[in-house]
Amino acid sequence: MEKPEFFVVPGSGAMFRENLHFSSAVRVGDRVETSGQGGWNDDLVMPEAIEEEITAAFRNIERVLAQAGAGWSHVIHVNTYHVGGFPPIVNETIVRLYRQYMPNHAPIWTQLGVEALGLPTMRFEIRVTAIIH
Repeated sequence: MEKPEFFVVPGSGAMFRENLHFSSAVRVGDRVETSGQGGWNDDLVMPEAIEEEITAAFRNIERVLAQAGAGWSHVIHVNTYHVGGFPPIVNETIVRLYRQYMPNHAPIWTQLGVEALGLPTMRFEIRVTAIIH
């Protein structure tokens, strides 16, 4: 087995590594796993609108994947975590972003409703698995 290589994105990822002792992603061979990403900016501030939070989380996943040498075209599996249920705007936003970031394939996807996430203001979190081909 190849040795795992860990990655930390600048800004929020570096803060999480320093304060909570976890990395943004790990790559083993051609497989990349990300930690969960919220819709925060580098100061860990969340947008007010849920669709903006989801959009920012997708951008954060893009940053993490790039750090590990991957991109959305390599994503095969997505888990999303939701506080507050699944109002129509949530799935509409996610599906729009899937089509934007992955126009040529549809990954497998698991959605989980949860009571709380890592930051008190978070309502959405996403983590992905990518295979670099």
